[in-house]
Amino acid sequence: MPCSHVELNVEERRILARLLHHKTRIVEIARVLSRHRSTIYREIRRNWWRDAEVPQADGYWPVTAQQLAQGRRARNRKLVRHSGLRHAVIDRLMAGWSPEQIAGRLKAEPGSKHRLCHETIYRYVYSEDGRNQDLARYLPERRRKRKPRYARKPRSLVFPESSAIRNRPAAVASREEFGHWEADLMIFRKEHGPANVATLIERKTRFTVLFRNNDRRSKPIMMRLINLMSPLPQNARRSLTFDRGLEFVSWRDLETGLGAQAWFCDPQAPWQKGSVENMNKRVRRYLPSDTVILTMPDHEMASLCDRLNATPRKCLGFRTPAEAFRDQLLDHGRVSH
Repeated sequence: MPCSHVELNVEERRILARLLHHKTRIVEIARVLSRHRSTIYREIRRNWWRDAEVPQADGYWPVTAQQLAQGRRARNRKLVRHSGLRHAVIDRLMAGWSPEQIAGRLKAEPGSKHRLCHETIYRYVYSEDGRNQDLARYLPERRRKRKPRYARKPRSLVFPESSAIRNRPAAVASREEFGHWEADLMIFRKEHGPANVATLIERKTRFTVLFRNNDRRSKPIMMRLINLMSPLPQNARRSLTFDRGLEFVSWRDLETGLGAQAWFCDPQAPWQKGSVENMNKRVRRYLPSDTVILTMPDHEMASLCDRLNATPRKCLGFRTPAEAFRDQLLDHGRVSH
């Protein structure tokens, strides 16, 4: 799991900040981020914001941490530290020289105090300072942003590649097989507190389950989900598909608690679990974003589930989800006997 030290990126810093806010232990944070605990300790120590005038503002803030880290890197860059070298490079760029020609000439000039790699020049051109000076327009081939020729594959942080939705079996994607679910959280206005509603929908029958959570911590949400689905037979709870929200980082509990496989949408692609996204739109008719979920009685939530599952659906031949779900349970029960 641990790798050679590479600084955290901004997305990792956001996850770290959220986990610190929820008072997660450092060892657990390191496991979630696939980092050594020393890396996490070092990150917090170096990028913890301290304000002598406003002590209440002290803390680990992901955007501030990213800026502090970038500032340290900037102090170490040659073209930032040496103004004479920077002006010489810019003059030659404006004269039509390519970064490779500039770097090669500096090496060839006798008595040159500095040497540069052409990659260093490219990085400066596409840095914030370079963009402010619009240096990219002097390059032989201009791009809006730099793309590495051999880009690293994105590292799997919490959700492994083996659980990506592209690896989900065809029988799940085509809705041929019963017992595969999609899950999501419906969020409401912040001023009404952190309470939310989890939506579960079985892909083949469109049978829907709603339940309330008092916050967005992953462990309690997963335990509630496990408790609700445990009474179902194993063939009715084969898998669940989630997005990559922080509230689903405890997904491994599903394997031990339910024996169910977890699948995850690609980053920023919640539309890949379209059944639950469409169901959320239906539910919003009854639970708009300004609903105070904490004051909603449990029997009203159960009544809403019954209404959704008793509504005929065209995709089911105008049967109701409750009827389709019951038939599947009976069919699988007969097969098992």
